[in-house]
Amino acid sequence: MTLNSRDGFPARLLVAALIVCSSTIVFTAASSRPSNSQTNSTVASPASAAAQTGGYAGDDTCTTCHDSEGKALKQTLHGKAQNVRTPSAQNGRTCETCHGPGQAHAESGGDTTKIRRIPALAPREASAVCLTCHDRGNHANFKGGMHDARNLTCVTCHSIHSPKSDKGKMTCVSCHNPHGTTNVRMLRVGNWINETCVSCHAEKRGPFLWDHAPVREACNTCHDPHGSNNQRMLVSKLPMLCQRCHIGTRHPSTIYDGNQLKARSNRLIGRGCVNCHAQIHGSNSPAGNAFLR
Repeated sequence: MTLNSRDGFPARLLVAALIVCSSTIVFTAASSRPSNSQTNSTVASPASAAAQTGGYAGDDTCTTCHDSEGKALKQTLHGKAQNVRTPSAQNGRTCETCHGPGQAHAESGGDTTKIRRIPALAPREASAVCLTCHDRGNHANFKGGMHDARNLTCVTCHSIHSPKSDKGKMTCVSCHNPHGTTNVRMLRVGNWINETCVSCHAEKRGPFLWDHAPVREACNTCHDPHGSNNQRMLVSKLPMLCQRCHIGTRHPSTIYDGNQLKARSNRLIGRGCVNCHAQIHGSNSPAGNAFLR
């Protein structure tokens, strides 16, 4: 059958159908496309969105009240987000990495029973928080170590929010590892006190052709590494120190006591055995059996 263009009915029907189909397609595409506001709300602050899941409040919420702690923490190693092992690298959960989820704490107006407060924990529980990350290297022996056995915790010595450094100074930790060692007296180096001493005083290491027995046994036979009122941190003043062992033999056999001091003995006033026996730590001279100069 041939369409007659005069009556116009088939042509109008075809055009109308095309218009309806085009409108339907355009409307469907427009309704399926998200608006700009929806897009922005979806992609804005992924860190904040991630932080506020699972009962976490996020760093912004924490620093609303604890602003000074937040600023101080950024100056510490815990605040270096470029290190993936630090709390700051945990996607907006810097505070809650250690203190646990804080949403309930924030919503309750700061109820301290709804947040993990490290100083208020039992010693083993407080240390367990730190050992979650600090479980290697110098810290590997803390659990079960001397300080752990005596209920000392990490926060007994460390201040997480405002640490202080003694870099460049000789302190207790120059010789001892407070986090525990397999060594005697929690010494850092070796299994014997002399190995700790000669790690700095290498010239006293030896071996010597002529050894001095107390030096070979332990440096602290004569020296007090924790301090002394005598020169060179000696445990006693010369020549009394030497006469703890050398008494009544060779020369002189006089005991340097109060009587000799009263008599102003020339072997007491401003003098000592090391005036002559200078190589007292040991000698490599073939004639050095007396540790002379």
